[in-house]
Amino acid sequence: MNLATGAHRMKRTQCIALVLLVLIVARFSGRIPVVNGGFDDVGARNQDDIRIGVLGLFHPKQLIVRAPSGEALVLRGGDQSVVLEDSGIPSATATLGDSELVVSSGTQVMRATVVQIAGRENQPVDFVLEIPGKIIRSYHGVLEVKASADDLCAIVTLDLETAVASVLAAESAADTPLEALKAYAIAARSYFVSGRGRHKAFDFCDTTHCQFLRTPPSSSSRMAKAVADTRGQVLSYQGRSFAAMYTRSCSGRTRTPSELGLKLAAYPYYPVECEHCRVHPAYWTSRITSRDALSLQAGDESNRLAIDHRLGWSAVPSNDFSQKKEGDSVLLKGIGSGHGIGLCQAGAKAMAEKGATFLQILDHYYPNTNVVSYSGQESRR
Repeated sequence: MNLATGAHRMKRTQCIALVLLVLIVARFSGRIPVVNGGFDDVGARNQDDIRIGVLGLFHPKQLIVRAPSGEALVLRGGDQSVVLEDSGIPSATATLGDSELVVSSGTQVMRATVVQIAGRENQPVDFVLEIPGKIIRSYHGVLEVKASADDLCAIVTLDLETAVASVLAAESAADTPLEALKAYAIAARSYFVSGRGRHKAFDFCDTTHCQFLRTPPSSSSRMAKAVADTRGQVLSYQGRSFAAMYTRSCSGRTRTPSELGLKLAAYPYYPVECEHCRVHPAYWTSRITSRDALSLQAGDESNRLAIDHRLGWSAVPSNDFSQKKEGDSVLLKGIGSGHGIGLCQAGAKAMAEKGATFLQILDHYYPNTNVVSYSGQESRR
């Protein structure tokens, strides 16, 4: 090798090393999107973050955000900002003004159309959100509050895996076996990955219309382990992921969307037998007015949800019921809880207690599907 060739190769090696160094620095400075990494140094949204509208069911006119012990929150509105922390100004109150937010914190008052609450570097952070006299809830993410036509709109942006863990905390019982929790996690993650677009201002809401959302579980919980053990895994049908539906308790046999008057989904949801719910059905009774019952009939999911939204989610818990008119009211007697489509949580729990793995549970309730990573790589299945 002559000197010119050696010098050329050395320069090429140095160039490659420089490029790698730049990429490494960029990767760890947050300028290249990181899966489940939250916000970068200028607060841009990661492509895997989920925007969830929270507490909208209460139509809030006032919201209070608090800094938990040891946390510092930065509230930003327009060109103003204030730091919230328990050792200084612990909270801020947002109220609805004339087409804008009025936010008070300590002696400071700011007016803005949108207010964001995050960490000092715009990173996700723990915070407490309260509707006075109604509800208090903790979250981990970035909060955005803005004025809508008649109330305040609160949106939490959180990374995908935190969102899945928060759903498990809301949707599953404390004694649920780990294998059932893994199946829930994959179903919930599939819904988040493929089900966006259900709302205009955000991706999902925190009610049964989308998925319940609560405070993320502790890192030592079985729920957190289930999420970690299945990280990034989703359900796939014919090579494409789909927004997996699931239900709290079926009536002994799961339903298809067409049976409930719903449009066809990306996955056909084959009806399957559920031994646990057949042997141990979840009975319920309810009473509604004759007027409310006029449009109600078994197997009509849209009208059931419309009544539940107006009267409360326990008014008509499932689509499997009978009606009996009694004076000015109607007595409903039914079984099951939820729409009855997809994975049955009660049945999955029973299967896991008998030794079934999460893959066997998913095989049973979602026939002809595969478990894959949401980046498109097949899992070990």
